Amino acid sequence: MKTYDLRSDTVTLPSPAMRKAMHDAEVGDDVYADDPTVNRLQEMAADITGTAAALFVSSGSMGNLIPVYLNCGRGNELLIDSRGHIVQHELASCTAIAGAMPVTIPTEKGILDVSLLEGRIQPDIYYCQHTRMVELENTHNAAGGTFYPLAVLRGIAAFARRRKLTVHLDGARLFNASIASGASVKDISACADTVTFCLSKGLGCPVGAMLCGRRDFIAEARRVRKMLGGGMRQAGIIAAAGVYALQHNVQRLAEDHENARVIAAALAGTSWAALDPKDVATNIIYFDTPGRDAEDVVKALERAGIRCGASGLHTIRFVTHLDVSRKDAKQVAAIVGKLKLS
Repeated sequence: MKTYDLRSDTVTLPSPAMRKAMHDAEVGDDVYADDPTVNRLQEMAADITGTAAALFVSSGSMGNLIPVYLNCGRGNELLIDSRGHIVQHELASCTAIAGAMPVTIPTEKGILDVSLLEGRIQPDIYYCQHTRMVELENTHNAAGGTFYPLAVLRGIAAFARRRKLTVHLDGARLFNASIASGASVKDISACADTVTFCLSKGLGCPVGAMLCGRRDFIAEARRVRKMLGGGMRQAGIIAAAGVYALQHNVQRLAEDHENARVIAAALAGTSWAALDPKDVATNIIYFDTPGRDAEDVVKALERAGIRCGASGLHTIRFVTHLDVSRKDAKQVAAIVGKLKLS
């Protein structure tokens, strides 16, 4: 029986062409900044985002932590959606390592806006910590792959400039956001001071993320990366996967969004899954299991050939990716439609 792995878009395997690119990669010592493949990847990332420079980091979590460490500072605050990845799934690193205090703001579908931010900035009183930073997640994982309209991002950017705040964009799935919103990656990135995007999610690489920003910021980020244990030597072997992905795996993300909608429509037709298919904005599907323990439903789905994960007592997440074809999505839909739960 074939198994369809929908636990995350991080489960993808390098394609033969990506493996060949990794095998053939020209390498050097990246701690000395002389790995030509890493340098090429960093130049590509900066060009794609419209920033001055970029840094190859080991993970999106590291790419999020470094801007907090440099731009927020110990004892200061960053404003973030209450379900943001930084506060939910990064082991409190912004506090434990960077010394910053996240101020969490409940949102509708993970989208912050100026009206939500305005009243959360600390007054300029000596016994209040300073508000230094706004963190945005685009697309938003826990909210179901939702994305920011460009007008909202531009409004936040203008607000942050007025209030002398830096903006960090956690763009783990930045390219999904671009395709779904119709806004270019450069236009989205222009709304932030620093941008992180993952190579190991929808782009299909085995490891890595990119941190993008001003040239002076990236120079300092390189120092912090080293401090965190992220300095790598002949890293071109893995950077080559990123080069290949940026050349070949971006536009096809639209297929993942379409496949998610196919599966969501099937789930909506069952008696054991509750969701509105119109809420599926990109490649992430969340659905509730009314009256049933989500873990029990996960086990039933796995027995039927679908791997997934519970995201709460009564919530399950599916994520489509490049290893799930349209044929696979239709097969998942068929399995879901036939599954009977007692």
